[in-house]
Amino acid sequence: MKQLKSYVGKKVLVLGLAKSGFNAAILLTKLGAEVTANDQQNSSEATQLRNLGLNVITGNNSIEILNQGFDLIVKNPGINYENPLIQVALERQIPIITEPELAYEVSQAPFIGVTGTNGKTTTTTLIRLILDQDRAKGHAYKAGNIGIPVSKVVQEATADDDVVVELSSFQLLGTTKLRPKIAVLTNIYEAHLDYHKTRANYVKAKMKITANQAVTDYFVVNFDKLEWRELSRQTQAQVVPFSRLKKSTAGAYQDGNTLYFRGEPIIDVSEIVLPGQHNLENCLAAIAVAKLLGKSNETIKKVLTTFQGVKHRIQFVQEIHGRRVYNDSKATNIEATIVALQSFEQPIVLIAGGLDRGFNFDELVEPLKRVKAIVLYGETKFLMQTAAKKAEIKTIALVDRLDDAVEQAYQFTNEGDVLLLSPAAASWDQFKTFEERGDRFIEDIEKLK
Repeated sequence: MKQLKSYVGKKVLVLGLAKSGFNAAILLTKLGAEVTANDQQNSSEATQLRNLGLNVITGNNSIEILNQGFDLIVKNPGINYENPLIQVALERQIPIITEPELAYEVSQAPFIGVTGTNGKTTTTTLIRLILDQDRAKGHAYKAGNIGIPVSKVVQEATADDDVVVELSSFQLLGTTKLRPKIAVLTNIYEAHLDYHKTRANYVKAKMKITANQAVTDYFVVNFDKLEWRELSRQTQAQVVPFSRLKKSTAGAYQDGNTLYFRGEPIIDVSEIVLPGQHNLENCLAAIAVAKLLGKSNETIKKVLTTFQGVKHRIQFVQEIHGRRVYNDSKATNIEATIVALQSFEQPIVLIAGGLDRGFNFDELVEPLKRVKAIVLYGETKFLMQTAAKKAEIKTIALVDRLDDAVEQAYQFTNEGDVLLLSPAAASWDQFKTFEERGDRFIEDIEKLK
C-alpha cells in the first residue's frame, strides 16, 4: 500500500466498527493517524482495538464525542446522514468518508468498481475469478460490500494486482476521490428509499462510481433500459455497453444463443452454468471487463462453464425427496425476487417476508402467478398477502418466523417442485444481515432431513 503522509497526526473518528470499521481503524493507525473508534456495542472488534492501544468508546455516540476536535470521520455506511452526530459533524464541516474511499487513497492496485441494485455480487465474483485466471503475475482480489473490507485487502495488494470492489449506494455516498479504472453499473431499480428518501437521491449515489472517472477510464453499463442508457451520458469515461436485448457492437451483447464482445463470439449460452436470464447480463458485464483488460476467450470460458453462483443468490442448497431447494436471501428488494421467480420452469413454493420499508408489493402480483403456494413471515407478511391474493395464489400461509416458514413451506411441496427462499425484503426485522438469514434457512432445511 502507499505510505501516505497526509494522515500522520490526524485525529480521526471511526464511527461504527464491525469488519469495515475495525480494518479502517487498523489501516489509519498504520498511516500514523490518532484514531478514536466509536460503536454502540462493546464488540469483539472493540476489545481487539483496545488491546492494540486505540481509544475506543462504546455504549453511546453522543454529540460530545465531537468535542475532541476530529479532522476526519470514517463512517459505517449503514449510519444514516440524519444521525444527530453526523448532522453536527456536517455543520462543523468535518469531512466524512466511508471505508472504500480511505482504501482507494492508499491502494497501489487499480480498482474495478461494481455497483447496481441487483447482480453486484455475482458480477464482482465473476470478474474476480476471470481476472485471477491465467495471470503472468499478481492476483485479483474481491472486496467491499461483498463482505470483505477493502481496507484490509489494499494492505496486501500490490501494483501487479487488481481489486474488484462491490460498492453499495451507502458506501458510494461517502466518496470524493474514488476513481475506478473500470466502473460497472449492472442496473438500477427502486431500492433503499428509507435511507435515500427519493429515487433521484439513490441514482445520484450510485452514479458516484463514475463521478471522478476520466477519458482514459471505462464505464461498463447495462443498455437494456432507456434510463440506464441516459445515465451513461453523465460520465467522462469511455462508455462500454452490455445488453441482453440489444445488439450493441460497441460492447458485450447477446445475439441468438451466443454472447459476443464487439462482434467476436465469446461463449454459447448453453455452456454457461449459472441459471436465469438475469445471470446472462452479469456474464456480459464480466465479459466486457475481462476483454478490456486483455483476458482471452479461453480464460473467460473456463469460469463461465464452471461457476455455479454465489451464496445467498439463487444458491442451490440441496435436493430433498425430489424437491430442489434454493436460497435467495440476498433478494432484499422486489426486483431481485422477480428475477428469481423467472429463473424456474418448475412449480414454486415461495417463502418471502422481512422488514417493512413502507411500500406495497403490487409489482410482485404478475410474477407471483408462477407460484403455486406461498408462506409469508415477518413485518411485511400482511402486505405481501395482499399481493398474493391479487395473484390468485390458492395456498397462502402466514407465520411469525422464518423457522416456521420453512417447515410450513415444505408441507406444500411435491416431488419436482422448487422450494425457494426469496424474501423481497430486507432482513433487519429478525436478522442482522441477509447472510445470517440465508444461513438460518440452510440450517432449517438440514433439520427437515
